[in-house]
Amino acid sequence: MAVGKWIGGVGAFLGMAVIGWAAAGRSEPLSSGSLTREENSAPRAGRPARRRVEVSAPWRVAVPYGEHPRQVLDVYRPAAIGPCPVVYFVHGGGWNARSRTNVHDFLDVPNLLSNGIAVVAPDYRLVNDAKAAGVAPPVRWPLEDAARALQFTRAHAAEWGLDKTRIAGSGGSAGGCSVLWLALHDDMARPDSSDAVARESTRLCFVAAVGAQTSLDPVQMREWMPNITYGAHAFGWSVARADERAAAFESFLAARERLWPVIREYSPIEHASADDPPLWLYYGDRTPVTKGDAPRDPTHSALFGLMLRERLAPLGVPVVVTTPARPEGPHATVTEALIAALTPPPQGSTR
Repeated sequence: MAVGKWIGGVGAFLGMAVIGWAAAGRSEPLSSGSLTREENSAPRAGRPARRRVEVSAPWRVAVPYGEHPRQVLDVYRPAAIGPCPVVYFVHGGGWNARSRTNVHDFLDVPNLLSNGIAVVAPDYRLVNDAKAAGVAPPVRWPLEDAARALQFTRAHAAEWGLDKTRIAGSGGSAGGCSVLWLALHDDMARPDSSDAVARESTRLCFVAAVGAQTSLDPVQMREWMPNITYGAHAFGWSVARADERAAAFESFLAARERLWPVIREYSPIEHASADDPPLWLYYGDRTPVTKGDAPRDPTHSALFGLMLRERLAPLGVPVVVTTPARPEGPHATVTEALIAALTPPPQGSTR
């Protein structure tokens, strides 16, 4: 990323290590009012007992940021007076499933709101939508929509009472990959555009992601994990069934040289630089992993985070990679990590 990336209000957080937490699960539409929903304390691998949390209804529902039916976002606004920091959450599902209500499977939204933090959760056009429209590579639409919805949020920050200089990204799996792509990529703002939204920044001041892929390069991923079969669908291969993934990945691998320009553009690790924001990455591995291992769940393995940290550590960028096998830091949940990053520490605290 080019020099000048916003670090926002997380300077005090740079040296902090935190333990990650999140949940994977089904997304159902929210109705109005306060709802109750199950919230897990870890991703799919080794999922522990569940607990119940209150689910807040959005302050603004299905606000369109584009013309496609899936180009809408929800805004959760705290009662706090004055511009408030924001968690920008992008849902997972391989860029081909789920919806913005997936935010409640990963974040304790009421807790964020009670700490004066707003939440914005967009839907986006899916890989299959892009394929049907002839867009290549199909992953372009989900990632460009993640950028556009973030810019749209900034364009409406004053109206909605948000602090557009303090926006942290969060997401699970493919959604985590999306916010990492935004965090590491050069700013995609176009200052000379006639479109006011396009003039806004795509920068993030912090990222807390769960089970996120940090690379979409099949050669790189295969070097990290010999049993990886993820990513071909993002570049146009049909993977309707689980048993098609291995063959699709081999074809994707064979086409890597031809596809390298777009793989490089949409692979977060390829945009790593010294001015990237601090990252907090949680994975569900219950046994330690090292490069070359064949983890039980390669799609969501900590090797993605560890290899990104290996790239960023010499550049001085703080990266926490925490798992049940190797926990790091004082925080018990992803929500707590986001609160720590976006709010000032209590007076006398060493946080």
